[in-house]
Amino acid sequence: MFIVTQLIGLFIISTYQIIPLPYGMEPPEEIKDQPQGPSIIIAFIIAITLFMILIKFNLSTFIRLWFFIVTTLALGLALTAIIFSLNITTYYSLLALIIALPLAYIKIFKRHLITHNLTELLIYPGIAAVFIPLLNTIWIIIILLLISLYDIWAVWHSSFMEKMARYQIENLKFFTGFFIPYANKNQRKKIKQLKQKYKNNDKELEKHFKKSKIKVNLAILGGGDVIFPIITAGVFMIAYNSIIPALIISATATLSLLYLFILAKKGKFYPAMPFLTIGMYLGMIFYWLVF
Repeated sequence: MFIVTQLIGLFIISTYQIIPLPYGMEPPEEIKDQPQGPSIIIAFIIAITLFMILIKFNLSTFIRLWFFIVTTLALGLALTAIIFSLNITTYYSLLALIIALPLAYIKIFKRHLITHNLTELLIYPGIAAVFIPLLNTIWIIIILLLISLYDIWAVWHSSFMEKMARYQIENLKFFTGFFIPYANKNQRKKIKQLKQKYKNNDKELEKHFKKSKIKVNLAILGGGDVIFPIITAGVFMIAYNSIIPALIISATATLSLLYLFILAKKGKFYPAMPFLTIGMYLGMIFYWLVF
């Protein structure tokens, strides 16, 4: 899913070299050629701080509304590029928004696993398309370093990332990233039996599922770990007017993530960004040396 999202991202970014970003997301002319690295860093700090405050006061309804709006816009941006490429209609951004709204609603409010992961494939390319015009190669290199340091602190020192992930899964009932539950054969059999017994009563199913103490493991990959490689690849693709550096960066990021998956132990949280950043830095160096 990670590599598919990267490839979708490159396609959407290349499409937005032809058409402007819809929904008022196109950067103003006066800042188009001026990298906005410091502003993006400040915006990121504000967003994290706001999210921490909302979690502290358990303002779950506000968080869900916030994520619903962001998800709708991100899906709309991604689908606009796809519909434009298919040449279905001249109202491609309107059609994209009409499709995005129910998908975002199901994802945020209805907890459907397949819809969740399928929409994740489009959300991060959509968001990346907004940030890429505001960055250059120098600033994305700096941001990757800063976000990696933050990821190390948030996972290994403060456990903030773990708390945030648990809050999303347990309180908000959704997760910003790829989310794959898995269980052994006996556990799957018990789950199937419970679903059959309480198939028309979700509340009873949830209650008896908790009582059964069936252990379901979760494989999760945060959205930030998906979006920053897309942004990096997109910035390099535009800076060098070539898809080659973008494909190299996407490939080395994927290999570094694979290395983390092999290294990782079950039941533990790991900061993925340091691994991804090293992989992307190596991809950049390889491109500069070879091309």
